[in-house]
Amino acid sequence: MSGLFDDFRSEFNKPNNTLVQLILVNTVVFLTLLLARVGLTMANQPGTYDFILAQLTIPATLSAFLHKPWTLFTYFFTHQDIFHILYNMLFLYWFGRLIDEYLGNRRLVGLYFLGGLAGGALYLLMYNLVPYFQNQAESAQMLGASAAAFSVAVGAATLLPNYTFHLLFFGPVRIKYIVFFFIVLSIAQSAGPNAGGNLAHLGGTFLGFFFVKLLQNGTDLGRPIYWVMDGWQSLVKPKPAVKVSYRQRSSTSAHASTYASAGSSASSVSAPDQDEVDAILDKISRSGYESLTREEKQKLFRASQRN
Repeated sequence: MSGLFDDFRSEFNKPNNTLVQLILVNTVVFLTLLLARVGLTMANQPGTYDFILAQLTIPATLSAFLHKPWTLFTYFFTHQDIFHILYNMLFLYWFGRLIDEYLGNRRLVGLYFLGGLAGGALYLLMYNLVPYFQNQAESAQMLGASAAAFSVAVGAATLLPNYTFHLLFFGPVRIKYIVFFFIVLSIAQSAGPNAGGNLAHLGGTFLGFFFVKLLQNGTDLGRPIYWVMDGWQSLVKPKPAVKVSYRQRSSTSAHASTYASAGSSASSVSAPDQDEVDAILDKISRSGYESLTREEKQKLFRASQRN
């Protein structure tokens, strides 16, 4: 059992492993709630579990939400049903890989969090303004990472609409058609028994589309999220000890060190010149998108922002 915990900790501490980290956080919260539900049910304390769950799920009425505003963040890390989390995490993994490869791990986090926030905001808006939903608002609550996962999926389909997934029984299908199918399904079910969840899907959909479109025009909606991430990392990560050296470095080695540091982040890949772009496009024509390295994919995206 300790080996399992060691594996979890090792994966969580790996650098540039954001997609797996998001999945692990969702999994740990799910397992914790599962153990709490089983334990408290056996102890004949189901009400205690309901209270704990209510602190994580987002309520529909504005008055209830104002007493628990943190649920706008916690709901998209919370699941009760094993098939619910399995579906959401598979969806996040398939499309999150593309965002991670082409845009970097920071923008994956930005899409996930902003998509979850947009889904929760649309859910609250609809349940407090639309008469059909107002009648159900008192007993409604929402949980699950669907809105955040939808944001990542729509972002990937907006960025790479013709990228192909090979689906069982269907063969190769472009991701724009896969995502379009799920969007239509969410619209069709937005007045059904899971109306809140499907409304949140649509909030994540809008966010994912505009996030990538604005990013292609040079505006990054995720900057507030990155600022919080950097602030958190500076708090929890110990600062390295300052070493004093009397050996003078050459200007060339100092420049190389600075360049390596700047290039360590996936979002700081240098803008390519035209020769590099032509070489990348030639490689695509010979071997396809899948043959590109992570850096080449990000350089191609940087080049598209200039056009």
